[in-house]
Amino acid sequence: MNKQDKIDSFDPSEPAVADASIFGLPFTADESDIVIIPVPWEVTVSYGHGASDGPEVILDASFQVDLLHQEFPELWKLGMYMEWSQHTIDWSERSGKYKLMAQPIIEALEEGMPLSAKLTKDLEAINKAGAEFNDDVKKRVLYWMERGKKVVLLGGDHSTPLGYYQALATKHDNFGILHLDAHMDLRIAYEGFTYSHASIMYNALQLPQISKIVQVGIRDFAQQEVEVVKSMGGRVKVHTDADLKAKQFEGETWKQQCDRIIEQLPEKVAISFDIDGLQPLYCPNTGTPVPGGMSYEQAAYLLSQLGKSGKQIIGFDLVEVAPGEDDWDGNVGARMLFHMCGVLASNNGLQTGERVEFQ
Repeated sequence: MNKQDKIDSFDPSEPAVADASIFGLPFTADESDIVIIPVPWEVTVSYGHGASDGPEVILDASFQVDLLHQEFPELWKLGMYMEWSQHTIDWSERSGKYKLMAQPIIEALEEGMPLSAKLTKDLEAINKAGAEFNDDVKKRVLYWMERGKKVVLLGGDHSTPLGYYQALATKHDNFGILHLDAHMDLRIAYEGFTYSHASIMYNALQLPQISKIVQVGIRDFAQQEVEVVKSMGGRVKVHTDADLKAKQFEGETWKQQCDRIIEQLPEKVAISFDIDGLQPLYCPNTGTPVPGGMSYEQAAYLLSQLGKSGKQIIGFDLVEVAPGEDDWDGNVGARMLFHMCGVLASNNGLQTGERVEFQ
């Protein structure tokens, strides 16, 4: 049975079957236009835990997502496939190993204690493992890109997309990042970890192909991060949640704000979405929740406006979704992932159908 046969015989209104791929779709990786690489990695987390389980909880929740998306009603026909491979298993096992090594280092630093010779050696080993992990991710992303797939990354903590950006940098010599987050993530080797989740955007800036980072929803940052922004000569644009909300209170619409944000981006754009960019009610179990933030609808609207802006979206990552006692975080993550796949596909000229209108 080929892909068209599967489309013709598949009923998107029926419940998903257990052995299907993400969102209950029947397609193989080769038949799918979009390949999702799950990256269950969280070595350097210093507060909440669980981001390494994000891909699995999103996969589980995806089977409850109705496939008739109002904006992209035929998205499902393109095929989305989550590659749960030996690479995924290896990353998960290595994450667990190095996370255990990292915790005594973090505890010592938080207590103001100097690192012992053993902890210093462990820190060096963790940083080396992080570099090897980034290279692994880069190679896996390029494997699918070279087969003509639209590739997205599903974390894991926010350190996970660096290898993804490195892969994009081999294909595009000038692109920006639209960064939705509660945090700037511009700390330099936070707590000594070169590839800390709190350092992802600083590390991204070391790639000369990334010409601009536009941050949206920021509401928690350190002096060092402010200094990094100021030292970049406009390469980093910051829209704090407080500034955006103040302008809204004074009469500026969200559409006007989205237009200004998008205008600051270069022609090619990758999206990095840390789920804690949303209000905590949508992601109560994420690692470092902060009061305030965007509503789900605000974030989805911004992404849709970017998709229709004429800029080219070259990829995206979604990170920091963590499980709780119920399925809520996974449910929100799965639905945002589905929306982002629609934005990516439509922006790249793939057929996602006409918006469903009720008036």
